[in-house]
Amino acid sequence: MNRTLKLWVAAFLLAPWSVSQAITLTDDLSLDLNVGAYSDYRSRGISQTQGDPAIQGSATLVHSSGLYAGIWSSNVDFGYGSRTRQEIDYYVGYFWQATDDVSLDLTYYEYEYPKQADINQSETYAKLTVHGAYVGGYYSNEVAGNQSYLYSFVGYTTNLPGDIGLDMRYGLIDYKDPLIVDNQGRDRDSYNEWEVKLSKNFVSADWSLAYVDTDLSDTECSNFTGFNDTCSSTLVLGVSKSF
Repeated sequence: MNRTLKLWVAAFLLAPWSVSQAITLTDDLSLDLNVGAYSDYRSRGISQTQGDPAIQGSATLVHSSGLYAGIWSSNVDFGYGSRTRQEIDYYVGYFWQATDDVSLDLTYYEYEYPKQADINQSETYAKLTVHGAYVGGYYSNEVAGNQSYLYSFVGYTTNLPGDIGLDMRYGLIDYKDPLIVDNQGRDRDSYNEWEVKLSKNFVSADWSLAYVDTDLSDTECSNFTGFNDTCSSTLVLGVSKSF
């Protein structure tokens, strides 16, 4: 059974589940579980699976105060002798719902890669949302030894007719040092990525279709990641379920 077929088998198994709801543990504490299948795992616009499908899942403890903590995982494939085949993210954060239309999300992440601890890192994250428009960023100073970067983004989310969700994001990934080199030897320390995603709940599962792209050329992508086709435009189909 090839990987694409496995993705659709997973989607078929997910679809008939009952209506999603968090698991209530106490009056103030609940457990959110999520599992999903995706045609590609893209992070900052770049494939983490060399264009292959990904199975992802998370478990999050949520307190009524807005505090939360959890774990998230996905398969990965970085190629070129990389020993790890899994990403595990641990996170703790606080979600402040000021009004129905204004919220602030603050999170600290620890990223671990089994069998390849040299690429483990941490990030801090913040996102402010006002009437569907949002701005935020991720910052880390633990990339590639003493490297650091800031991933800042803006976006907008809304509902279209037919209960279809629309999420549009534009981001800038800015490294401390120039790591991106083109075919003429010119380098730069940042690149842009963007995503437009449609989503809809159907047969008790959350379906999504996203267009993802970056401004990295094939040569820049190859020099940066080792592959010339992991940064180019693609459509990512996904299905997930929360309960």
